[in-house]
Amino acid sequence: MTDSAAAHGLQQWHGTTIIGVKRGDRTVLAGDGQVSMGNTVMKPNAKKVRRIGEGKVVAGFAGATADAFTLFERLERKLDQYSGQLMRAAVELAKDWRTDKYLRNLEALMIVADKDTMLVLTGNGDVLEPEGGIAAIGSGGNYALAAARALSDYEQDPEKIARRAMQVAAEVCVFTNDQVTLESV
Repeated sequence: MTDSAAAHGLQQWHGTTIIGVKRGDRTVLAGDGQVSMGNTVMKPNAKKVRRIGEGKVVAGFAGATADAFTLFERLERKLDQYSGQLMRAAVELAKDWRTDKYLRNLEALMIVADKDTMLVLTGNGDVLEPEGGIAAIGSGGNYALAAARALSDYEQDPEKIARRAMQVAAEVCVFTNDQVTLESV
């Protein structure tokens, strides 16, 4: 919980697992649908993975929903500005996110991907290309990441890896459910 949220007695919103798996020319992003506040499930079927950039980019978020929508909108503008070049748009968004007084307070992480690249974006200005073509964020992210890495030696289909990793995360993380949204490029 942020200091300001704690000072105002606000409960922290928990939950989300987003995983990205890239194999060959196909990348899949999957996310669960649970939104929790404290120990209460507020919504079981939120869509945390979506297409942006004229459908050529898939993006998933973990964190505050309004913050994530702000970042989606900003990334879409950057994609328009830089002719759909995801890497350039992501770097420019990360610069803004780190330096802009308003954006700096946004609490979210993102995984974004197009047909060539998958990236993890953070408010610290990080634009990370995951090793091994697998990235995960959110409360169940480490569980999904471990499961996907274990599966990747035996399975080549990124959708099967992502779905099974999400299933494992949902079985272990109380802030993750089995209502999966999946998009691929």
